[in-house]
Amino acid sequence: MTTPTQAPAEVKLLAAQPPLPPAPAYGSASIAEVLSSAAAVLGDGSFENVLNLPPAKRVCVVLADGLGKSLLKQRGAHAPFLRGVLAADAGGKHPRTLHAAFPSTTATSLSSLGTGTAPGRHGMVGYDVLDPGQDKVVNLLGNWDPGVDPLRWQPVATVFERLGDTVPCTTVSLPQFATSAMTRAALRGGEFRAATSTHARVEQAAQALAASPRALVYLYWSELDKAGHAHGADSPQWERQLEELDAGMKRLAAQAPADTLILLTADHGMVDVPRSARVDYSTFPELLAGVRHTAGEPRMVQLYLEPGSGPQSREALMQAWLERFGKKAWVVTRAQAIDAGYFGQVEDDVVGRIGDVLILAREAIAFYDLRRVRAQAMEVTGQHGSITKAEREVPLLRIPTTPRAGRARRR
Repeated sequence: MTTPTQAPAEVKLLAAQPPLPPAPAYGSASIAEVLSSAAAVLGDGSFENVLNLPPAKRVCVVLADGLGKSLLKQRGAHAPFLRGVLAADAGGKHPRTLHAAFPSTTATSLSSLGTGTAPGRHGMVGYDVLDPGQDKVVNLLGNWDPGVDPLRWQPVATVFERLGDTVPCTTVSLPQFATSAMTRAALRGGEFRAATSTHARVEQAAQALAASPRALVYLYWSELDKAGHAHGADSPQWERQLEELDAGMKRLAAQAPADTLILLTADHGMVDVPRSARVDYSTFPELLAGVRHTAGEPRMVQLYLEPGSGPQSREALMQAWLERFGKKAWVVTRAQAIDAGYFGQVEDDVVGRIGDVLILAREAIAFYDLRRVRAQAMEVTGQHGSITKAEREVPLLRIPTTPRAGRARRR
């Protein structure tokens, strides 16, 4: 790996800011360890059970998009079943809090989940990032550029691919994701079962688990994130979706085979950003001086400088951002973020995808470049992408199956 260099002045600028939060716990307690630990539980010796999950013949991993650990605790009254699970599982050996990948965005965390690796290896280092080969910003979630091959951009074998025919693997998700570029990049392998409603997805997951004496099932739950983006996590709409998730997990616990290990986790948390704190930074010329491309999340902006720019250009850009937003965001270079471990070990062909300067929101603020994105983007309330505790900490709940009379008779 080639590590970018830090100029002394840039080091001083970082030292003058509040300390950066710790890097995600890649390799010990991050989203990257969930499917790989599940594969180890199911008997594949090429994986390690890093999370100390209990023995099981079947594992179902449920990923609730946007379910931050702090939000689950704050809104526990709307999730009585999950609140009871959390209390009952306090003595388990596995961690109950995991870290999302960085940036704390779906494309990055799902890729870490699917491959069992940190972003610096799988290369999905943001919602949208620079493709150096094309000299253009490309989206890595739902609107892939035709010039980007998902298998070449993300070549690391997924957990499902590595398991091959040894353990049946099934993804249960929305129909539009069956052949999406994101699925092919991060979650390829195994069978895909499409279902639109949450009830249907739970039923499909239960059926896939029952179809084989050993099975690994991944169930994607999107509704919380959608409600949070549209209305905020502090909204009745978000609470209703949490209630639906709670009921769905109770149904899954009742329908899954008795020897199933059900795990509930998430890809990131969420922060509500008031309208007054959604900033169009393109109106400040000094914040774009020497910048060729802008990309990333509104709470984790990636700025790419013109080719040939040196430390002085980076320093001037950092200083401009700090003077205007230094109390509300961390401003770091690519090298500083890599040195801090935010992306894990970064492969040489991934380095150029990461911005020269990164803007990490500390407070409830979001940054937009309205030259590049539509004005409607600023209507989004719930946001994520940065490395604050609310965004990076996600739960890991072990949900026990519910004994049923039919099961008791079969015993």
